Amino acid sequence: MESQKPVHTIVLDTGAIIRNNPTVSTLLAQSEQIVTVPAIITEIRDAATRTRVETQLMPFLTIRSPNPTSIKFVTDFARRTGDLDVLSKPDIQIVALAYELECERNGGDWRLRKAPGQKGMNGKPPVKEEPKTEETETKQEGGAEIKDGKSEATTEQAQESTDAVQQISEDLAQTKIEETGQTATQVEPTSDAQPAEATQPTESAPQEAAEDSGEDSDGGWITPSNLKKHQEKDLSGNTSSTGDPQSVLQVATLTTDFAMQNVLLQINLNLLSPTMQRVKHLKTYILRCHACFCTTKEMSKQFCPRCGSPTLTRVACSTSSNGEFKLHLKKNMQWNTRGDRFSIPKPVHGSANGRVQGGGKGHWGNELILAEDQKEFTRHYEQEKRKKERDLMDEDYLPSILTGDRHRNGGGRMRVGGGRNVNSKKR
Repeated sequence: MESQKPVHTIVLDTGAIIRNNPTVSTLLAQSEQIVTVPAIITEIRDAATRTRVETQLMPFLTIRSPNPTSIKFVTDFARRTGDLDVLSKPDIQIVALAYELECERNGGDWRLRKAPGQKGMNGKPPVKEEPKTEETETKQEGGAEIKDGKSEATTEQAQESTDAVQQISEDLAQTKIEETGQTATQVEPTSDAQPAEATQPTESAPQEAAEDSGEDSDGGWITPSNLKKHQEKDLSGNTSSTGDPQSVLQVATLTTDFAMQNVLLQINLNLLSPTMQRVKHLKTYILRCHACFCTTKEMSKQFCPRCGSPTLTRVACSTSSNGEFKLHLKKNMQWNTRGDRFSIPKPVHGSANGRVQGGGKGHWGNELILAEDQKEFTRHYEQEKRKKERDLMDEDYLPSILTGDRHRNGGGRMRVGGGRNVNSKKR
């Protein structure tokens, strides 16, 4: 008999298809049906990826478009959560398709939420009423008769047991215990023998426990002998170690997009990771301004979008299965004041021929970046964007490992402010 697969229907996003993670064999082993929207296939522009998808995935892939009502519900829901601006049309269609399939498989939206922040679900699961027949009625009547017969038998047994107890108590009352030396001597060995018999299993018990612990000591640790088993367990998504039998997920969405994950969890739709594990809590990082407490999900920003200060710090955040968004701040946060000891030098002009450069002593204040709208910052951003678009097959191109620019400027990020020290060594 074939084992039941943990997921019935998986809705795929673009990231899982392009990266081929998980593989097609893993998806087929873990689910009964694989579904996506037509816009996802059109987003694949790479020739090799398109060929792989057409030959390996398309024979097992079902393409379906969601209804306008589902798209409208997801759009309104994402607008309330604040994720609508960062969601594209294919992303909204993926979430809408998952919502539509969830309603079809479970007979309604009783296990979902209609609004973000809703404490409970929309309703209770529908009860399936089975039609009563004559056979079931006769079985119920027969069962009632059997129950009556059992109750009569139990009452008779109870009366017999009470009579026996009364007779034994009367016999004990009539008997007289004679205290003699023989009885005392007979009792003493028995009292000594009972603990001896009781101590034998206690002495052997630690040995058996030690043997059992020695046999099972490697069960929780990853050793070279069981490394492959743990890897297969992680890839297959086996979560039997918890011991709780999990029910089959009717519909689950596989995506790595943070905005989509946030909307899916707040609606209470099932979410899967690339390792085929069910995601119940989201934890990621966003940027939070230390000056005005503004938050942004654009991790490439260096200046606050509200106050314009370079005070953005990376903060961990999580989204629970109830849709609650939390920021995890440090208990004793101390703002780093490095670079504030020395004042910024006055703007000093250079010479026309370039012999004298501006910036004061050691050209420390030359082209300081203090705001996002400076021309130096905009110019640096355009240069970094141009570097990423370089052709690797160009004859005049040298990789950064040969030029020495690999670890400069924090991975391509512009240095903001004057730096840590005036007298620090400059490259």
